[in-house]
Parts: sequence; C-alpha cells; structure tokens
Amino acid sequence: MALTAAMFIGLSKTAIGGLGMVSVVLFANFVFPEAAKASSGFVLPLLICGDVVAVKSYRAHTQWQHLGRLFPWAGLGILGGWLAMGRIDNRQASLLIGGIVIVMVAIHLWRRRSKATAKGPGGEEVEMGYAFAAFIGVMAGVTTLVANAAGPLMAIYLLSMRLPKMEFMGTGAVFFFLINCFKVPFMVNLELITWESAKGNLLLAPAVFVGALIGRKILPKIDQRLFENLALWASALAGMKLLF
Repeated sequence: MALTAAMFIGLSKTAIGGLGMVSVVLFANFVFPEAAKASSGFVLPLLICGDVVAVKSYRAHTQWQHLGRLFPWAGLGILGGWLAMGRIDNRQASLLIGGIVIVMVAIHLWRRRSKATAKGPGGEEVEMGYAFAAFIGVMAGVTTLVANAAGPLMAIYLLSMRLPKMEFMGTGAVFFFLINCFKVPFMVNLELITWESAKGNLLLAPAVFVGALIGRKILPKIDQRLFENLALWASALAGMKLLF
C-alpha cells in the first residue's frame, strides 16, 4: 500500500493532480491508521522527491509573478497550521485531515463546474486581485501543513489566472517545491519527521521517481477527465473513512 501511495505521489506531480489526495488518504488510512499526524510528516519528503522531477520537467514555464503573490500568505498559513498541529491529538488530526480532503474534493468539483472563474458578467477577462491571492495563499498554507492537500486550492488559483497547460504545470511545480521545503523545519519541530521516518522515505523514494517519470510519459496521452474522476471519488471515500 505504501509503494502504491508513493507512486501516486509521483504521478500527481507530473500528470494527474487528483492522485495527490489519494496518496494522502492512503497513508493516513492504511499506512498510519493509528497516527494520522505522523502520516503528514512522513509524506512530506516523498512529496519533495516528486517536486524535484516536476520542477526539472516544467520549470521553464514558471510564471514567477503569481508565486510572488502567493508565497507570503502561504507562509502565514503554514505558521497557522503548525500551531494547530502542535495542539491536536491523532483522532482530531484524522477528523481534520478527513474534513480537509472532503472540502478539497468539493472545491475541485465546484472549480470544474465553474468554467468562467476569471470572466465578468459580460464575458470579459477579469484580473483576480491580491485579496484573492491572499485567501488562496493562507488556505493553501494551512491545508498543506496539516494534510498535504493544497493541490485543489492551487489549481483554483492557477485556473483563475487562465494559465495555459504548461504554465500551469510549471508554476504549480515550483510553488510546491519551495513551499514543501519551507515546511520541513516545522515538521521536524513537531517530531513528525525523524530519522526513523527518513529511513522509510529512502525505501519509498524510488517508487515516487518511477511514478513521476511515468507521469511525464503519459501526460500528453491520458484521458485526464476519467483519471481525475477516479481520483476524486477515491479521495472522497477515503476522507469519509477518516471522518467516520
């Protein structure tokens, strides 16, 4: 199960974004069923491994102006998530992670149904303001620290900016690489990244790289809608399991 979840991390970074939530809930449900908090820290180095491949693959398409808007607010959100994680037990963490996953699935479905998030009433282009970037940044920071589940929020922002496919991938790849590296000291402080967890990461890292490389190959060919639907519903079911 851990190897499957690790491969899903790699695939989510270079091709099928929805699989990122599936990997989160697989680790929380089956790999760490009695320690949901530990799963958040354990997964982080694996996410960074996937980020490395994604950045190498798509960095030339990064739109840095959008990252400059998001980073300060995401950092503030990470601080809030760090404070929350230091004050909750494993059962509360399960409820929080499950709730976040369900909300992220709902947001993702809403985003898909709302095709014109960056258009005005007359169909004209609308530039989203800094308040929107601040909201997305803070929420992404909290959710990425607590549950490594900020992908749908970032997708909402990037799609609202109406970025083409490759710019979307490049900007998202650099954002998550930098933000995940920024999270490491907080996870170490919470003792959710330890020498023991690092040994497990070393065993699973090859599966992440394999998944990421497969994602690079299949991205131009996959039926994105089908895979995204499967990933979303699998995430929703697993999130419900965490809640109940």
